[in-house]
Amino acid sequence: MRRYIGILGAVCATAALTLSACGTADHPDTAAAPSYAEVRNILQRLTTADGAPGVLIEVRDATGRTVLTSGVANLETRAPMVADSRFRIGSMAKMFVATVVLQLAGEHRVALDAPVEQYLPGLIRDGGQGVRVRQLLQHTAGLPDYLDYLSVEQVLKDPLAHHDPLELANLALAQPLSFPPGTGWAYSNTDYLLAGLLIEKVTGRPYAEAIDQRIIRPLGLHDTFVPGDESSIQGNHPRGYYRKGSSDPVDVSEFNPSVAGAAGGMISSATDLNQFLDALLNGRLLGQPELQAMMTTRPTGNSFDDAYGLGLQSTPLPCGGLYWGHDGGIPGFQTMGVTTTDGRSATVMANLYPGASEAQDADIRAVLTAALCTTAAAKPGA
Repeated sequence: MRRYIGILGAVCATAALTLSACGTADHPDTAAAPSYAEVRNILQRLTTADGAPGVLIEVRDATGRTVLTSGVANLETRAPMVADSRFRIGSMAKMFVATVVLQLAGEHRVALDAPVEQYLPGLIRDGGQGVRVRQLLQHTAGLPDYLDYLSVEQVLKDPLAHHDPLELANLALAQPLSFPPGTGWAYSNTDYLLAGLLIEKVTGRPYAEAIDQRIIRPLGLHDTFVPGDESSIQGNHPRGYYRKGSSDPVDVSEFNPSVAGAAGGMISSATDLNQFLDALLNGRLLGQPELQAMMTTRPTGNSFDDAYGLGLQSTPLPCGGLYWGHDGGIPGFQTMGVTTTDGRSATVMANLYPGASEAQDADIRAVLTAALCTTAAAKPGA
């Protein structure tokens, strides 16, 4: 679900200190661990100039993992951000939903180029208007975004309210298509509400159960779940804040994520997300034809030069190659997790969304780029 003054905390001064003070212990040789000077600088900028209360990043490569944090998890107590925190992940959930749909395609229970009408008859008016399953996953269906008809301010007036996915989808489905299916690209959370409903229709169980049984349990993800109507985040987590304009941040931690549903209602940690991304690109979750379909992209036309596949986007790295992943934003939290085909992963998480400054978006990207390019430079023979 996306549309919607800190002190540098446990960020360590040297690579060796990073391993001890920041709680990472997987590097077999601390002297070989990369230096993350640029990463630390951007983290500090996120919690000072950009205004996020706190931020963390976990970086993984062949030598192990490093967690760096900046700022605070709680503006009232000034408790520092800690490495194993759970966050709401917003639209990063789309990767999980798309993976389940593609698994069903690999089992011949869903055809990617079949009309959505075949699985959800009567949901899209006028006989489904030719919208295909693949187009939902790639945001080429032309369905308007239901969040265009439901502002964050409206949601936060009653943050604990339950939202039915059909009622949310119908906010958009009552409108004309933005373009004929397959002829354009426009990010729409409506697409993934329908993908969640499709999973439920085909499997006969809630999409949350399908994600749990097909991804979370097989990978042993300990911090990842679909909370449904549960408004609190269980386990260790920061408070989440929302800021409008120059106003003070408002704590929106207690929030019913059913308003995001299959488009962004999940909770996870940086450790779990890096593990998921690595498993996804290494073929542990999808067969080769389905993974290739997921990684077949089209340009989005945005300023970051992203290209979008089926629930997975790619972005060029200045040090060469691409990273693959997704970003996410939901009231209180902004996240992004990415990986490369040679096994380098990074996930960044901040406890402010929306923020007062667009610079936070750019620096979320910048810190991931810096982390991945640092690990690339530190590789033997680089």
